[in-house]
Amino acid sequence: MKAPVTVVGLGPMGKAMAATFLKNGHPTTVWNRTASKAAPLVEQGATLAATPDEALAASELVVISQTDYKAMYSSLDGAQMKGRVLVNLSSGSPDELRRAGEWASGNGAELLTGGVMVPPPGIGQPSAYIFYSGPEELLDRHRETLRELGDTTYVGADHGLSNLYYQAQLYLFWSTLTAYMHSIAMLESAGVSAEQFRPFATETVTSLGIDGPMGFLRIITDEIGAGTYPGGDNTLLMQAVGADHMVETAEAAGIDTLGPRALRDLLWRAVNAGHGADGLTSVINVIRGA
Repeated sequence: MKAPVTVVGLGPMGKAMAATFLKNGHPTTVWNRTASKAAPLVEQGATLAATPDEALAASELVVISQTDYKAMYSSLDGAQMKGRVLVNLSSGSPDELRRAGEWASGNGAELLTGGVMVPPPGIGQPSAYIFYSGPEELLDRHRETLRELGDTTYVGADHGLSNLYYQAQLYLFWSTLTAYMHSIAMLESAGVSAEQFRPFATETVTSLGIDGPMGFLRIITDEIGAGTYPGGDNTLLMQAVGADHMVETAEAAGIDTLGPRALRDLLWRAVNAGHGADGLTSVINVIRGA
């Protein structure tokens, strides 16, 4: 028999997790503040706990997927959680996750925090992965079970690290996709369709991640590591002037200019801080608040 697991929280993500555990043969207990949400899972073989105490008693491993960490405190405060491994996969700030680690210890439990890098339909799929932080031996102890949800990517003992990685990835993902939408909107003003532009955007995005001397992420990473930002024939000042033109283009297209203006202003702040002759990577100094 596979290891039992309890899932607390049955929103879209929690339901997907519980269903995945069930599909892979794990005895699964569920609890949700609105008990009726458990009905489809009970039909699949889950056990519905009547109370948080009953849910915690059913399994050493308790996977939590709720709106935020306040929901965990509200749901489990006062329940008997001694000896339990709480794996909270909810979103929160790094400091909140660190406080949650102290809260769990104070209640006799141990905490792993996580950042889930796929939407609910991706749970259990080959591309799924989850950032985990906290005591590594807890992850090692339950890795086989947690791997049912996705690859278990351990990032460190600091409870806050999992969501620091998670938020960093989300910012990169969202900003890239919304920049793509801005680009499409610019071109649509001249009758160019999204599909006509997509191949060029794909080439650009792909070139960012090439793991070689021509990959932009590789170049920027190396320059940040060395603390040098060579401008050469493509200085930051030149790029800031180009950003002025980008904002003018967005204005002429009649689209929202908040995103392009924010980027343009960031480049000019770096120029005004003395980095005009440096390369684009020097903007990291302004981002850091230096």
